[in-house]
Amino acid sequence: MGIMTRSRHPGSGLASSRSSDRNADRGAERSGAKAQHGSSPRQDQADDSGRAGRRPAKGGRPPAARGVLLYGLHPVAAAWTNPERRIHRLLATDSGRAALEPAFAAARALGLQRPEASPVDRMELERMLPPGAVHQGIVVDASPLPELGIEDLCNELESEKSAVIVALDQVTDPHNVGAILRSAAAFGARAVVVTERHAPETTGVLAKSASGALEVVPLIRVTNLARALTDLQQNGFWSVGLAESGQSTLAKLDLTGKTVLVMGAEGSGLRRLTMERCDAIARLPTGGPVGSLNVSNAAAVALYEVARLRE
Repeated sequence: MGIMTRSRHPGSGLASSRSSDRNADRGAERSGAKAQHGSSPRQDQADDSGRAGRRPAKGGRPPAARGVLLYGLHPVAAAWTNPERRIHRLLATDSGRAALEPAFAAARALGLQRPEASPVDRMELERMLPPGAVHQGIVVDASPLPELGIEDLCNELESEKSAVIVALDQVTDPHNVGAILRSAAAFGARAVVVTERHAPETTGVLAKSASGALEVVPLIRVTNLARALTDLQQNGFWSVGLAESGQSTLAKLDLTGKTVLVMGAEGSGLRRLTMERCDAIARLPTGGPVGSLNVSNAAAVALYEVARLRE
């Protein structure tokens, strides 16, 4: 199964112009930023070289972030090589910069124009990030990815006979959502759908937990999950809710076509209206003294089961 990817070259037509305009309107792009001198296929992807190379004052805080701060080797490397990401600054220790050399080479091969790395020490990075953040000596300040909607997803998958996506009903922990994105990428899911409310923002914490998957699996936000499930059903998807009350296990269902795996928050599970919109309710074959799984673990098991059934 292929992955519906944000990291695509121009002309693929995945993101609608309305989605891109909506993302730009939020101001995260800071459209006044100037490109570097000269021209290249990706000239608008970089900040001006003078600002990119400026070192923060010793012992002081670096300039305020213009976008979202991503940190750690895998999230930063994935963002660095993603044509959809506009990179404002890269802050790196000597060891962090050395670890990113393969990503630098890959970006050059793609024709991406990126700012020079600004040298910093670990203490400077730790002042920028949440306590305990595992940054591995690397922080990048990047604009958010273009927003995608259910209509974009349905248009992209219209001609395909088989696809799986994950829908999350008010899962609020960024570590869980990030881990689910990582499993989605590993098992070929095409997108993860979350609600606009009661879902985590796309922060560095979520990106770190996703370990680079945020760049290749679209995270689609919807106002009303029940309505989004209806839209997907009208476009050929069969929705399966996962709950302990399911009469049959996931393995007994036909999951070979277009499928939405719908998962609820820990504790509260799927909301009533969400369950009513599902075509079937299934369970995982758990038991013993601990009869339930963390939602991210349950998503990984469910995605594995779907992939196994499609072999």
